[in-house]
Amino acid sequence: MPADAPAPASLPVDRENLRPDVDAALSAFLDSQRAQLAAIGEDAAPLAQATADLLTGGKRLRAAFCYWSWRAHGGQVDDGRRRAAVRTGAALELFQAAALFHDDVMDNSDTRRGRPAAHRAFAARHRDAAWSGSDVQYGSSAAILLGDLCLIGSQAEIRGALVGVPEDVALRTRTLFDDMQTEVTVGQYLDVLAQAVPWGEDLDADEARARAVIRSKSARYSVEHPLALGAALAGASPDRLAAVPTYGLPIGEAFQLRDDLLGVFGDPSTTGKPAGDDLREGKRTVLVSRALRTATPAQRELLLGALGDPALDLATVDTLRGLLVETGAVAAVERLIDDLSEQAFAALDAADLAAPGAEVVAELARAAVQRTA
Repeated sequence: MPADAPAPASLPVDRENLRPDVDAALSAFLDSQRAQLAAIGEDAAPLAQATADLLTGGKRLRAAFCYWSWRAHGGQVDDGRRRAAVRTGAALELFQAAALFHDDVMDNSDTRRGRPAAHRAFAARHRDAAWSGSDVQYGSSAAILLGDLCLIGSQAEIRGALVGVPEDVALRTRTLFDDMQTEVTVGQYLDVLAQAVPWGEDLDADEARARAVIRSKSARYSVEHPLALGAALAGASPDRLAAVPTYGLPIGEAFQLRDDLLGVFGDPSTTGKPAGDDLREGKRTVLVSRALRTATPAQRELLLGALGDPALDLATVDTLRGLLVETGAVAAVERLIDDLSEQAFAALDAADLAAPGAEVVAELARAAVQRTA
């Protein structure tokens, strides 16, 4: 992919009324959830509101990959199956919300999309009300349950999406959706494991572990699985379904590598997270692994000593950013993103997908790897 590839004039998620339709599906889910929780007990209302707050943001990227893959594999706007493609996109958004609620607890994150993360917001509610017990435990417990509610919601939404879809198509789609959920859950565990095992002793193993986490926790569910779900809904042949990972996985991996760069160098006003937050969280990324390969002993000591310190001030964050640049780690990750992008676009061209879906999937891929937030 050329570095000067033009940005799309409008985001693909805004075309063919996709965003409003996905938002309408999510709004219908939220209305149903509010009513169900209210019937259980009025004290549950904050759970519904927290879910609504998180679902209000987001790029709808996964829904867009799913829908435009459906179009690229022959789906037509006047096809009754369009409803299934839209609602599957809504199911993906709910699954992502579940992953974000849980991930923020595991990463001990303070913010999400410019707001306090759910576990922080519920902890603050506990403190403000002077309730008994631990405010931290209360907040974490509430966020975990919020994630569980969104997982339940994603299951309900995919089930509703597949009503009226031919049985073989519905089975293939549901199997893909279930496999995605399993893989992301295992990927989360692999990420937890990667944070716990020794780091910096075997750099090849460190990077292999980091890339395995990228693939299972993010790349496949962010890009490859949404593309595969759209293809399955369109009734794609086994050969076409088998081709999806050849472009979906490298796009997804490049997407996450870009996210790792933004986690260190991104502008908080656009990322919604504090500057250098990934350094404070101690994320063991390909970026850090590449830095350790070429770091001097002093740089290595500084990086390993500071990584994971939640009290890092901006001056130290700036020093670490400089170190990542000086060691060539940033340039190395940018080259890896370019290599993965070229691989993905070559495979996408070879897939010979239908217009206009093929062109829009390519636009989505460019937006994913060139983004600034």
